[in-house]
Amino acid sequence: MACCAHASAAPVLVLHGKHTTVRHERFAGPTNLPAQRAAKTKIRKPLGRPTRDALDALLGSGQIDQAEHDADTAVVKRALRAYRKLKGTRRAELGAVLANADAMSAAGSLTPSRLEAVFLTIDRNRQWWTTGRLLSSGTRVSFSGSRLIWQYYRGQGIELQMLANFGKANALWSSKRRSSLRGLVEELIPLASDRGGSPAWEYYFRFGGGKPPWSSSISQGTAVQSLARAGALLKEPALTDLALRALGLFQQPPPTGVRVDDANGAFYLIYTFAPTMRVLNAHLQAVIGLYDASQLTGDPTAAALFAAGESEARAIVPSYDTGAWSLYDQRSESDLSYHELVTTFLRNLCKRMDQPVYCDTAARFTTYEKQPPVVAARTARVRGGRPAKIAFRLDKISRVGVTVRTRGGTTVFSTSAVVGRGSHFYRWSRPAKPGLYDLTVTATDLAGNRAEPSQRTLRVLKG
Repeated sequence: MACCAHASAAPVLVLHGKHTTVRHERFAGPTNLPAQRAAKTKIRKPLGRPTRDALDALLGSGQIDQAEHDADTAVVKRALRAYRKLKGTRRAELGAVLANADAMSAAGSLTPSRLEAVFLTIDRNRQWWTTGRLLSSGTRVSFSGSRLIWQYYRGQGIELQMLANFGKANALWSSKRRSSLRGLVEELIPLASDRGGSPAWEYYFRFGGGKPPWSSSISQGTAVQSLARAGALLKEPALTDLALRALGLFQQPPPTGVRVDDANGAFYLIYTFAPTMRVLNAHLQAVIGLYDASQLTGDPTAAALFAAGESEARAIVPSYDTGAWSLYDQRSESDLSYHELVTTFLRNLCKRMDQPVYCDTAARFTTYEKQPPVVAARTARVRGGRPAKIAFRLDKISRVGVTVRTRGGTTVFSTSAVVGRGSHFYRWSRPAKPGLYDLTVTATDLAGNRAEPSQRTLRVLKG
């Protein structure tokens, strides 16, 4: 069985009391969710009341005991006391985490199985925003005495980054660091929620239009993969059993699960809240995770889920090839990191399956990283005295520059932007006086390849 993707090191800030240090963690496979905007949380006062009411209701119905109720209530009260003393960014970030817990509570989503992760998130945010440093968006952090990885999402506080945690588990498995792997897995197990009867490692913040709690095929697939690997390496049948129980998310449709069936097989969604969004890299990593789990365990359910996802992948992979670059989803092109990531996943499937569709597509995607874009100027004349469109056509996502010069070489208009393939235009708000000009359109793709400039004469007509 092919190994996981090459492990890479990344800095993580670790909070020790009131000071931080930098620790370089190794991860294997994907570790980050796509860079979508984390939505701002509207804070409605009084903060914490819906969460405490939900805890009271869980106690009253016998779903939790008094000790659990009191411990979690104390977490909220400590966070509220800190919130009232904080200002600026620190206050906003801690408030957003409390507001997310309130929103889940009001919606009836604060179930007993989610309490461990939700209240750990509240408490860790209280610790960080009262003693830790301010963070840049996307910074990863950890805490002294813990192996868990958190990530800062501006406007949402620090959040458990489950994909990174299971990517870290894969790296520990790959290097056979048994003790560290066991310690990380022991911290991750209690953070699983019951999602539709299946253990799931969820996200508890607003992201890309989704409200908490939500889950993802890429993180769940990596969880299944790394837990199956840990079970085999550590000789822990309970970990193998947990990996197999976590397959349930791939058997259920959204918004509970990630499975969407069609004539080709089953597509595994990157977000349970986005049933029409088909992100190829997430589906492929889920399929790889299911393959590895089925090979390690011999489980027929894992094998069937892999077969359904692989059948889908084999059918749809060609539609994500534009002939010059890869598509991220059904419409938009990948950025460079996701182009490289999906190429890696295709190579991994090629090694596992030896299917031409994966091997050949991976080879073409690699070639595209050295293939210059092709750009063509489309506008020959514009009329002066009114805003004009300078049109061009492009074959792959690139930074495209447009320059208009007089015959003497003086620039009268220049602009640039990153745009996707297809037909586009830039607006020239005040065209120069009537006459003949030189129009040049340039393009540089995300990998740094430069197109042959497209040049033509541009005639500006009288207004």
